[in-house]
Amino acid sequence: MGKNRLEAFSDGVLAIILTIMVLELKVPHGDSFAALAELLPVFVSYALSFIYIAIYWNNHHHLLHAVKKVNGPILWANTHLLFWLSLVPFATAWMGENHFAPRPVALYGVVLSMAANAYFLLSRCLIHHQGKDSLLGAAVGDDFKGKLSIALYASAVALSFANRWLAFTLYWVVALIWLIPDRRIERAIT
Repeated sequence: MGKNRLEAFSDGVLAIILTIMVLELKVPHGDSFAALAELLPVFVSYALSFIYIAIYWNNHHHLLHAVKKVNGPILWANTHLLFWLSLVPFATAWMGENHFAPRPVALYGVVLSMAANAYFLLSRCLIHHQGKDSLLGAAVGDDFKGKLSIALYASAVALSFANRWLAFTLYWVVALIWLIPDRRIERAIT
């Protein structure tokens, strides 16, 4: 089957996720910058999560650009990814509202870790369907960045109870790793 409905549905879900997250930014009571400063933890959480959703949208787009057809297992793998991404607004809000307390920071990492695992599974399903020697299979290879991200998330979750700031820093590190454009698929296509 074609991939257009999968792409359109995914784009819609990701747009809704971003909308839900921005709606969590409440207008402060008062017109001073001090009142605005009270929202800093919420805004920082939002900014990180916005970056993550943008990273997933970009990489999802590249991933699907390299394939022509999808099948049932791919649809379910994609839905699995969207499920975990749909929990990002909740984890983001809990973490920001609680000023990066250890448990919310840990839950945020669990959600990111599960989303990363779901993305890895989706890419493997696509490669399996297209063939290991396909354009996508050659471009993604063993997916070192994906595996490194999952390991860093697991480390951050464990660290969140000992040093929540180090854990939160690791979430930013993974985001920065993925902000550097991944040109593997673009190079394979051209």
